[in-house]
Amino acid sequence: MPHSPSEPVERRLRELLTTGSGGVHFGPGAKLPTERELVDLLDAPRSAVRRALAALEREELVVRHVGRGTFVADHATSAQLRAPADTSPAEIMQVRSLLEPRIAELAARAAHRADLERIDHCLHRGGAAGDHAEFEAWDAELHRAIAGSAHNSLLLHLFDTMNAARDLPVWGSLKRRSSSPQRRAAYQREHAAVVAALHDRDPAAAASAMAEHLRQVTAGLLGPDWSAPDTETSSPQ
Repeated sequence: MPHSPSEPVERRLRELLTTGSGGVHFGPGAKLPTERELVDLLDAPRSAVRRALAALEREELVVRHVGRGTFVADHATSAQLRAPADTSPAEIMQVRSLLEPRIAELAARAAHRADLERIDHCLHRGGAAGDHAEFEAWDAELHRAIAGSAHNSLLLHLFDTMNAARDLPVWGSLKRRSSSPQRRAAYQREHAAVVAALHDRDPAAAASAMAEHLRQVTAGLLGPDWSAPDTETSSPQ
């Protein structure tokens, strides 16, 4: 039986409702973006977004109110991917620094052309972001798109579990306080270096660029004296 063209969109939207994606997470009771905004966020045709929303409504994961919008149902969040409430930003960055360079290394080998197009779209939208919140949303989408392009479902599950910690209030508060146009521009340049390495199919360069980006994020959040794990050790051949 052929797959519906809306299925990938439905799956991506479902993930945002049930697991979140590093700052892009619509928790219980949250109002979803408009259809037009979801078209941009999911990089999908409006018809596919509409079909995906209708499917989620049938499963009672979302509730539509005429004149008010579409809202996440109270039971939609997956408890198993919630991070411990006392997870600190330092712990988050330790895990990110251990995991994400290796993900980038795998993605440089495994990414399909469609994956790279999605990554390019997220990079472009991040560069065009007008404020902190918009940049954070596309930053999260970019990192998850890279994780998805490794095509390893268990690794993606680990990434999503780790990323759930970025929905904790302490993370969002620290990111807002440390944000500035200059820092966002620097992060965008670092993102571009990672993406260039993915296009070059250079695993070592992708891992190195991601590790450097996360070092800069760590320094911006926790100060230059905080030391993250060394992630540049060569992987076994």
